[in-house]
Amino acid sequence: MTATQEPASPATDPTPIIEQPYQYARTELVEPDWRRFPGWRNVTEAEWRDAQWQRVHCVRNLKQLRTLMGDLLEERFYEDLLADQRDMATMSMLLPPQMLNTMAPHAGTDPQKVTEAFYADPIRRYMLPVRSDREREWPSHPHSERDSLHEAEMWVTEGLTHRYPTKVLAELLSTCPQYCGHCTRMDLVGNSTEQIDKHKLELKPVDRQDAIIDYLKRSPGVRDVVVSGGDVANVPWHQLESFLMRLLDIETVRDIRLATKALAGLPQHWLQPKVVEGLARVAGTAGRRGVNLAIHTHVNHVQSVTPLVAEATRTALDVGVRDVRNQGVLMRGVNATPNELLDLCFALQGEAGILPYYFYMCDMIPNAEHWRLAVWEAQELQHSIMGYLPGYATPRIVCDVPYVGKRWVHQLAEYDRELGISYWTKNYRTGIELEDPEALRRRYPYYDPIYTLPEAGRLRWAEQGD
Repeated sequence: MTATQEPASPATDPTPIIEQPYQYARTELVEPDWRRFPGWRNVTEAEWRDAQWQRVHCVRNLKQLRTLMGDLLEERFYEDLLADQRDMATMSMLLPPQMLNTMAPHAGTDPQKVTEAFYADPIRRYMLPVRSDREREWPSHPHSERDSLHEAEMWVTEGLTHRYPTKVLAELLSTCPQYCGHCTRMDLVGNSTEQIDKHKLELKPVDRQDAIIDYLKRSPGVRDVVVSGGDVANVPWHQLESFLMRLLDIETVRDIRLATKALAGLPQHWLQPKVVEGLARVAGTAGRRGVNLAIHTHVNHVQSVTPLVAEATRTALDVGVRDVRNQGVLMRGVNATPNELLDLCFALQGEAGILPYYFYMCDMIPNAEHWRLAVWEAQELQHSIMGYLPGYATPRIVCDVPYVGKRWVHQLAEYDRELGISYWTKNYRTGIELEDPEALRRRYPYYDPIYTLPEAGRLRWAEQGD
């Protein structure tokens, strides 16, 4: 400092405040007011909390949506929705009131503003897709498949996928309380659409369950059973409880996970006295036998996390379920920014008692390109959310690679960014590769959406399609 320089005054030269990339602020959960919809104007709180009322009043078609919305939506939205159902939809429409009520919760009553809010709404984008949502040039990737993870190819008996050495997936049924547009099991789950003639489970439920139990008794290397479908909330409780008790009788089974989006889409189901009492019996038996019983749900946006969802979660934990975990799906326009992902995770972990566990990259099913992210985008998201949440509540972003399984998005072996092809390896054989000597040396490809590629890559894919 020279003799003529004066030291800076703290009062006149304050140190600038630099904000963090993400600003956390605790937000109280709120149940949106369902009475804002004309069709539910007179619905009481007792009716809203009733699981049977929720199921009976699901929205299944355009006529029912019109009746519910009255004059709140402009005709252009219905035309857009009808075009999607005719040309693109891989899942039929099924929306419980609870799920629909979380869409555009603050849109008001002006039809133009409500319509714009519905178009922009993140939950609407994946639960009620419209034709204008879809990617125009490449709505499907050339390598998309109806059963993109080849789960049915790995069935050891109908509905039982043995994909990992110590874990199996038990699909007890092919229905859900609600149908997500991006469903990875669109080949099997739900009603057929104009585009997709769904496969059907052929065995009677009791015979399917008997076959699953028999296989597990003969397979001591399997210790972890994901009980899914569809959604276990659609299995009559007495049947589900009986199946779970039979699983708990198998000494080698040490983990049981119940897969249910209904915890978020229809939490009223999990608050029914008969379900709560039955879950307590199952959890008590699991605890005595040293088996980890968990619920895995599927929440993709913070708007879905409401007081009823938190209440259903607390109830499950109070009766002895060890953990409630979230397995979301990364989707453009839904949760593909750091703020969207962190807002959701803080609401799940801090307010609802749900552990953020995985976020999957959206699978390569037909007509899903507008949702899917490139691997590099998922890698950037994983980097962006690190350090904000507690370590145990920081979700892992994974790519479910066909014939490989879940891999952290940074675990790829090679990446051609121009063509959008990543290559992955694995360290175990699936049930269909037990005699394949190359399975552990092979590189398995995964494909980015073509519209995310540089111009040279897009041109090369276009040339291949000619």
